Amino acid sequence: RELREKHDVESAVFLVDGAQHLQTALARASLRFQTERNGNRNAIERIFRELKRRTSSFSNCFSHVEPQTAEKWLQAFAAWLNAPN
Repeated sequence: RELREKHDVESAVFLVDGAQHLQTALARASLRFQTERNGNRNAIERIFRELKRRTSSFSNCFSHVEPQTAEKWLQAFAAWLNAPN
């Protein structure tokens, strides 16, 4: 229910592992899913794990500063990252 409220998931196919509770929940919600134990699912999990790690590191580095300082740093970083080489 929460996924439907926050995201457009009607055409989505969820990649799940062998956890029966996930499959049952998706089936009850009439959402499509595909069981994957490796391949794309693992790649997606690696991306999210790295994103969580980087977010946590950023939070640790900027937890003591004013929000404006962190915002300015992010803007400068984005400009540097997107600058032509």
